[in-house]
Amino acid sequence: MTTRTPKRSAKSPEYAVSDEAAAYIADALMELALKFEATHFAQIRRHYQSITPTRGGDASRQLDLFGETPPF
Repeated sequence: MTTRTPKRSAKSPEYAVSDEAAAYIADALMELALKFEATHFAQIRRHYQSITPTRGGDASRQLDLFGETPPF
């Protein structure tokens, strides 16, 4: 026979934090995310470039909004 750990909802008192604590935790997590991104930017960029579909031919990444340039 196995015993089960009771499931807790996110609103249970065990997860309750004050507004101030929530703000500090959010700031700490954001700082961690920014430091991680700064440290691993090249790797993250390579990954996103590897999963982005490539365009055929020599098409520019910039859309041509106005057609051809006037001859003046």
